Amino acid sequence: MLTTQALRAHLLASGIAGAVATSREANLRSYRLFAARDPRVLLGLDPRGEWPQRAVMALMAERCGISGDPARCGGPDAIDPERTLAALDAFADRLGRAARLRSPVLFGTGHPHRLLGFYAALARGMSAAGCPVLTPARGAVLPLMTRFGLRAHHLDYVAEVALVREAGQTGAGRAPGRGRPAHSHSPRPVRTALAALAEGGGPLPALVVGDHGWVCGAGQLGIDAMGLADTDDPALFVGEAEGRISVVVPLDDAVRSDHYRPLVRHVLTRAGLSG
Repeated sequence: MLTTQALRAHLLASGIAGAVATSREANLRSYRLFAARDPRVLLGLDPRGEWPQRAVMALMAERCGISGDPARCGGPDAIDPERTLAALDAFADRLGRAARLRSPVLFGTGHPHRLLGFYAALARGMSAAGCPVLTPARGAVLPLMTRFGLRAHHLDYVAEVALVREAGQTGAGRAPGRGRPAHSHSPRPVRTALAALAEGGGPLPALVVGDHGWVCGAGQLGIDAMGLADTDDPALFVGEAEGRISVVVPLDDAVRSDHYRPLVRHVLTRAGLSG
């Protein structure tokens, strides 16, 4: 495992924290849409409190370290690596508690191209510790909104991590009808997975780990959830502030997938899990 100083240096060098690729303009647009209760950025969360745009920005400045200046409307934004490190430790501690209790866990991602490896390593560690890693509703058909309108997707699992695939596509290395993994913000996949568990009489997860709608959708239903979030994903941080999400790690969620490996090693080691 890297020392704290080395991990901080890695966060900055990789762009996971420090100056990040998510622009100030993208952040402000998300905060404005969240204040307007636009479902595209609520990610399945129904906030209890009033969250005008300035309050959202103030929260994101507190939790992520972005600029809290409402007059700053353009250019790059930043994540404070100290906040990322502190949240990673809290994330690992929560995962470790679940492992010691052998709690059932559900992993899901809306970022399969970047974060699948991160969650897959955690799923392996939890499974090795004796935790049931749940994979409900595999193959379920989900209508999800895309820029082209509603399109059918399938719920699938890779290395015990849930994701959605575009339906009806074929290609080299894929079975007929097994489409490409898709980026998704929707809470529908986690709702479908949880409903299948409830209907089947199986154990519900004691913890959901992921991002986007996986975390907000679970937290909204009263299930303990935690995950990773970028500066343009205010719903997770609002859910954390309102007590419905346990831990949110602020980071750029779209850097190269191999850049997250040192974070995985840090979390596994602190949580007492094997890699």
